[in-house]
Amino acid sequence: MTSPTADNQGLVRLCVLAVFAGCVTGVLGGAFRWCLDHLNRWRFEMLQWADGLGAPGWFIPVAVTAAGAAFGALVSHLVPTAAGSGIQHVEAVERGEAGPAPLRVIPARFFGGLAAIGSGLILGREGPTVHMGAAVGSETGRRAGLDQYDVRVMQTSLSGAGLAVAFTAPVGGALFALEEVTHSFRIRVVVPTILAVAAAVACGHVILGDRPDFRVGVVAAPPITLLPVFVVFGLLSGLVGIAYGRAVLGAINAVRGITRVPPIAKAAVIGAIVGGLMAVDTDAAGGGDNLAQQIFDGSVVLPVVAALFLVRFVAGPLSYAAGTPGGLFAPMLALGALWGVLFAAGLDAVLPQSDSTLRDAMVLAGMAALFGAVVRAPLTGMVVVMEMSATTTVAVPMLAATAAAVLVAHLSGTPPVYDSLREQMLANDAARQRDPGS
Repeated sequence: MTSPTADNQGLVRLCVLAVFAGCVTGVLGGAFRWCLDHLNRWRFEMLQWADGLGAPGWFIPVAVTAAGAAFGALVSHLVPTAAGSGIQHVEAVERGEAGPAPLRVIPARFFGGLAAIGSGLILGREGPTVHMGAAVGSETGRRAGLDQYDVRVMQTSLSGAGLAVAFTAPVGGALFALEEVTHSFRIRVVVPTILAVAAAVACGHVILGDRPDFRVGVVAAPPITLLPVFVVFGLLSGLVGIAYGRAVLGAINAVRGITRVPPIAKAAVIGAIVGGLMAVDTDAAGGGDNLAQQIFDGSVVLPVVAALFLVRFVAGPLSYAAGTPGGLFAPMLALGALWGVLFAAGLDAVLPQSDSTLRDAMVLAGMAALFGAVVRAPLTGMVVVMEMSATTTVAVPMLAATAAAVLVAHLSGTPPVYDSLREQMLANDAARQRDPGS
């Protein structure tokens, strides 16, 4: 048994290493977001240019997204740990079910993620930043001679730093590491996580600036009498979340079941499909940040909202099934925003005098509730949304909606999406070990 003095010295050492690794993660995550922002702007300009070419211009976004998806899939073929979100791998390492990610996952995530997400696939930037942060954390711990337990602490703490930089959400990033990855609040994890997140976000601000992700006007707190409406909204959001989680797993299984086509070719076909959707409507593709901002600005009309909800509900899981580097969080937030607009419009049709300011509150609550239902991390979802929007006036309705959504998802017996993805990943790793040529 170690002495209290040794434990304290070990904690101090962890904290110092967490600050160092947090700075590295902040630079990596900030650079990744900076590059992705420029690629997104280039993609919009490319779409405007292609639109001016007439019918032949449709082939340009199709080819660009197909090429980006193919390159991302090639990277995942060369570095299998880089495929998908990466969060399931972080959780597997925390549980002792897998070894820490090797350093080569960092360039794989960085460049593969830029190609896949930047070309238009409906994937989130948080997957690569979380996994890069985790790899930095575990490698720092190994090189510092930490034991296996503390190496896992480092990778978990720095995964939270990666999420914090991805969404400019320091508290949300810390909660993610504690609520979603470790499912506990042990002091030996809490303190290094907070320090790593603070260092990462500070370094990220140097590159990205200090501003929330969404520009949201003043959102009035909904009347307390409408709280039951948010509970009903949350219950329905739980059902939407269950369906979306199943759609993700179903798309993965369906694409994997096509065994006669090489994975890179399958990714290219998926990219071509998403590129075709993008040629019709820019907001039908991409992570969804621009779409969410337009929703807050009120510049997306209701019929388009309904169409985008249906398209992204299907194309999001299909994009993830391509097997390229990229996450699920950001597309879920955009889908939750669309769902909030649809519910608010339906409520206005049933109760025209309910409240004219309810729309933005429903958008924010929809983002948190859908996230909570799919991921089963309600605190993380609510705090991330509040930090991204710099809005806290909807906290109570958001709590009610998210709690109801999580309750429905839990009672259904549907496992959290990352539990299912982790099991799939471990099964695939075992299959590769049995048959290295598979």
